[in-house]
Amino acid sequence: MSATLPVRVMVEDVWDEIRLDLPSGTSLGELKRRALEGTGVVRDPAAYVLKWRGAELADESRSMADAGLVPNGALIVLPRRRRPVR
Repeated sequence: MSATLPVRVMVEDVWDEIRLDLPSGTSLGELKRRALEGTGVVRDPAAYVLKWRGAELADESRSMADAGLVPNGALIVLPRRRRPVR
């Protein structure tokens, strides 16, 4: 069993932050899915990107540990496509 890694994830659609404490072996895709679910966003997770330190974490099959995430690191989940301002 791997150690847990606490992270903070800002979900831009609802402008809300959720704190997650997940095993460090959790995939980035699962992290994104849980963040969306935890903030009440019911859209397809594939329509969102996960960023850390300003860079997209494109390979979502990697684990949190493999991606180099640190305890209490701040991530953001953004829509993959920009929305027009009305």
